[in-house]
Amino acid sequence: MAELEYADVEAAAGRIAGRVRPVVLSRYDTSEGVLADREVWLALEFLQHTGSFKARGAQNFIQAHLAAGTLPEAGVTIASGGNAGMACAWAARQAGVPATVFLPETAPGFKVDRLRGYGADVRLEGSEYAAALAACAEFAKTTGALQSHAYAHPLIAAGAGTLVDEIRGGLPHVDTVAVAVGGGGLFAGVATAAQHHGIRTVAVEPENCRALNAALEAGSLVDVPVDSVAADSLGARRTWQGALEAGQHPLVESVLVTDDELIAARQQLWDERRIVVEHGTAAALAALLTSAAGRGYRPGAGESVVVVLCGANTDPSDLV
Repeated sequence: MAELEYADVEAAAGRIAGRVRPVVLSRYDTSEGVLADREVWLALEFLQHTGSFKARGAQNFIQAHLAAGTLPEAGVTIASGGNAGMACAWAARQAGVPATVFLPETAPGFKVDRLRGYGADVRLEGSEYAAALAACAEFAKTTGALQSHAYAHPLIAAGAGTLVDEIRGGLPHVDTVAVAVGGGGLFAGVATAAQHHGIRTVAVEPENCRALNAALEAGSLVDVPVDSVAADSLGARRTWQGALEAGQHPLVESVLVTDDELIAARQQLWDERRIVVEHGTAAALAALLTSAAGRGYRPGAGESVVVVLCGANTDPSDLV
């Protein structure tokens, strides 16, 4: 049985209705350049509560456990690079339960500050996500707190997948959705919903943060090195089984971009639209912008593509 099914996404949509912001679509200017005469749209999911798509999965996780009566007084705990922790803390605060968030010591300071602003008890552990995850698991074991996950959980991924039906509501003829991939929760949810509707998913990763791409190559879960400017949001060493299963569908294309390419895409969003996103978020657009060089993803004539801009929790000081 698959880790994730479209029915899970439908159930998530019912739970989070009215609790998250509907996605906004904006037409991307393709009058010239490598995407000339192609139909490209931006899904502005960075406008979501807490600044990223993670709010969808966090709400679905919390609401599902509330409905089942399985949300303990000790609250929830999660290990995160920042965005998932913020979403978890936000959803927990709305439910009136405490949230304890474990982050690597290398987490950006502004994310730590925002987490505390959401009322989270922030714990810094180790230099990588794996150390924070181990500390989180031990905390859950000793306190009885409910452990969530940044990406590897069907409820989290199903919440993220609710994006697709919202996109279809605004653009019924959508053919392809491009998403940046870290651990694979967003990708798995989006791909599962997209496949139900016959829509292609382009999974985009930095070439030195390629957990899903490597797993698809190997046919099984593998560990990969993490060395990218986008590692704070896309730096998973291993994807999860649900993402691998979703990625093995013929309607999925896995694409890699360089750090230079995603940095350029991020800068272009700022220069041309005054949109500030995370480096990892810009990877999805970079895949289309590099298509002229025989890399990335080249939309076909008449193909309608939506690029998901999934997060904007970033320090904009390096944009000029």
